[in-house]
Amino acid sequence: MRLKDKVIIVTGGAMGIGRAYCLGLAKEGAKVAVADIQEEEAKKVATEISREGGGDAIAVAVDVTSEEKTRSMAQTTLQKYGRIDVLVNNAGLYTTIKKRSFVELPLEEWDQIIAVNLKGQFLCAQAVYPAMQRQGKGKIINISSGTIFSGSPQFVHYVTSKAGVIGFTRALARELGPDNISVNAITPGLTISGPQQAGVITPQQLADRRSRRCFQRDQFPQDLVGTVIFLSSADSDFITGQTINVDGGANMY
Repeated sequence: MRLKDKVIIVTGGAMGIGRAYCLGLAKEGAKVAVADIQEEEAKKVATEISREGGGDAIAVAVDVTSEEKTRSMAQTTLQKYGRIDVLVNNAGLYTTIKKRSFVELPLEEWDQIIAVNLKGQFLCAQAVYPAMQRQGKGKIINISSGTIFSGSPQFVHYVTSKAGVIGFTRALARELGPDNISVNAITPGLTISGPQQAGVITPQQLADRRSRRCFQRDQFPQDLVGTVIFLSSADSDFITGQTINVDGGANMY
């Protein structure tokens, strides 16, 4: 097992892609803190790992826009496992967003997307940093989006928030390098992650994405799990400040 006894926090771990990360990391031997604002759903994933999969997991309630809640998330994980090896900054808003012209975009909606998708990653990184610094090692994996390459129209707040994640990743990698903490980002393509996406992703959108990929098929959460495992493992110990694009070859840079 590549991640035996590693303690990993996955924010937004209760459903969709986050759930796939949690299950995949646990299968590699990690002890997983399933952190999500939907606590009951997080408990289901932790139970799936612990009781059904023979792994070790806890559910942690967290609102990533809250400094108090993110610090509590880190403290709860430390109380249970004694260390934090990896943070997967996955929590974000996407499926509830309605596409609209930027001139019609309410300021409140802009602020909400930036708060969850960008400020949330900052707060979670701040929360786990003291533990990683004491350990002399750690890994932070920030989830961005392939939309930053295409500049999807009528989605300006989402694209902006995910582009900010790349700048945050690069700056933080420079700052935390002396502490032996790596910081990397993943840019997923459009991913079919569950029924909650009904009405958000149209058949036409899926067909368009397939036609633009080298691998002309739909993308699923499992397509991303291997990259998260790699970045969580010792195999990536000398990689930091990087963006790994996982979209079947739709974007190349």
